[in-house]
Amino acid sequence: MDVLTKNFSLYGKGFLGTVELTVYASLVALVLGFLVASFRVAPVGSFRVFGTVWVAVLRNTPLTLLFFAVLLGLPRFGLVLPFQLFAVLALGCYTSAFICEALRSGINTVPKGQGEAARSLGMSFGQTLGDIVLPQAFRSVIPPIGSTLIALAKNSAIAGAFSVTELLGTYKTLNELGYSIIWTFVWIAVGYLIITLSISALFHVLEKRFGVAR
Repeated sequence: MDVLTKNFSLYGKGFLGTVELTVYASLVALVLGFLVASFRVAPVGSFRVFGTVWVAVLRNTPLTLLFFAVLLGLPRFGLVLPFQLFAVLALGCYTSAFICEALRSGINTVPKGQGEAARSLGMSFGQTLGDIVLPQAFRSVIPPIGSTLIALAKNSAIAGAFSVTELLGTYKTLNELGYSIIWTFVWIAVGYLIITLSISALFHVLEKRFGVAR
């Protein structure tokens, strides 16, 4: 317990850093995932190509490599931002590809006849997608989206290697202070468990409220 009680502020700072990364990156991932999923089912060919390339590249790129590309590559083009913001962009863009595929799988479960009926009534593609298709698709993709955001929370640990304050990075300071590495990681694991269980509980509530009855 000494590791926790004597370094509570350090653990707290790392925990809050991970929570912030998770929340902000999740928002980026959900927004981009929705947009890219819309592109992938759009009637415009160039949009579909863009969506396909976005998903293919990000899903098949190691997240660590993406961190290097964002944190070290973008400043070379004159885009200088805080490391935490770069980490949010890297995590959010990477996760958006998985959110997109989850949403697209949900869209594919909606009968095509509903979209055709909406278009016959004069509704645009955006109206059909937003008012008819996505509300139904969302109900079936709540669990996979929840799992994807839980993975995002755990992936945020990579940010610690790039000078971003997060939970896993606290082990470096505690190791230098001579604390037991085992108990250091035990309390780090507890912190991640709190975050992931909170996300799981949130999506469990959403699934009970909006999910498809099985």
